Amino acid sequence: MYENKYQKLAPMSVFYRRIFRSSVVAFLIIMICLLIGIAGYHYIAAISWIDSLHNASMILGGMGPVVEVKPFWGKIFSSIYALFCGVMFITTIGILMVPVAHRFFHSLHIDPDEKNRFN
Repeated sequence: MYENKYQKLAPMSVFYRRIFRSSVVAFLIIMICLLIGIAGYHYIAAISWIDSLHNASMILGGMGPVVEVKPFWGKIFSSIYALFCGVMFITTIGILMVPVAHRFFHSLHIDPDEKNRFN
């Protein structure tokens, strides 16, 4: 998927395509996490749909819970969901940074004298 250090740097169009692809994957991950939170808060914590959306969005965004969760299993779900969101936030940032980091580190390996050697 990415060129190795012996290949020349990919054109900007390829780089932009990689950025777009990473953004789509990150968006899908966030939407799946949001749907898990909405469903969990609605079915496990017995919160209305709109409050479930609000609470899941706030936790996924790092702001914290809004609605007080009363049932025991709702509190367990809320705790697990908060930890899950933290891990998914880091994962999503990693997915978004891969094309940029790869291009940066690949550019460090390009030898100006041998730029066209491996065409």
